[in-house]
Amino acid sequence: MDAQDDAADDRGSRPAEPVKLTKPAPAAKPAPAPTADADIRASDADRDRVAAILREALAEGRLDPEEHAERIDVVYRAKTMGELEPVLRDLPAPADGARTAPAEGAYEYGPAAPIPDQNLVAIFSASTRKGRWRVPARINAVAIFGSVEIDLTEAVFPQQQVTINATSLFGSVEIRVPENVTLRSSGSGVLGAFEIETHEADDDNAPQVQVNGYAVLGSVEARPKRGAWIRDLRDRLREDRLDRHERFSGDRREKYERHIEERLERHGRMLEERLERHERRRAERRERREGREGRFR
Repeated sequence: MDAQDDAADDRGSRPAEPVKLTKPAPAAKPAPAPTADADIRASDADRDRVAAILREALAEGRLDPEEHAERIDVVYRAKTMGELEPVLRDLPAPADGARTAPAEGAYEYGPAAPIPDQNLVAIFSASTRKGRWRVPARINAVAIFGSVEIDLTEAVFPQQQVTINATSLFGSVEIRVPENVTLRSSGSGVLGAFEIETHEADDDNAPQVQVNGYAVLGSVEARPKRGAWIRDLRDRLREDRLDRHERFSGDRREKYERHIEERLERHGRMLEERLERHERRRAERRERREGREGRFR
């Protein structure tokens, strides 16, 4: 008993230990759920990218003009990436990166019907060949007190080798080629200028233009046109198809607009005729009523 009393006295004499009150840590807030890719807002660049893919599909014949117009309308009204996905769902994925040079075999040289040689002669005059045209394997250019201009920057090359025989007598022959073709020369000037800016293309399959001849008291000049690149025949055919589609679409749109105008015009005439008939009937009824009132007076 004494031991227990002593222990109780010791407990009562010792000061009470302070109670530590700890505030529970607040629960961590859940991290916000990541935004789904389909819910991301579409940018102008995203819309332009999809529009470019649709334009390519139209050029390849995968879409007709009506489908292309409908999808373009959806593209430029889309606000999220999810709204852009259905537009491309049935189209092949585009190749990564823009092509900076024609691919191997892109020129499509083949055993097509040969193009006859072309002669450009300027005697006290001027002769020009430019724009889109099929280049023959041989071109003969003669300038006598005149000028000849040959522009190959928009031409189609059915064959790889092209030879230009240039002769200048008191005249000038000027030749322009795309930047990515091979340009070579073999000629001379006699009291004149025979200036050929030779160039070797990076692509071994690129067209090769050989300029031969001479200049007597005249000039022959050939050089690449910076910034002008030859495009393969497939690209040109696709551009032609796209042009035809656009013309066809424009014709259909004009026809539709004319149809709407004609319908509106017919509708307007019908309304006018109905109003005139209505006015005539009202006038006739008014005359009959006034006649009856006059008889009863």
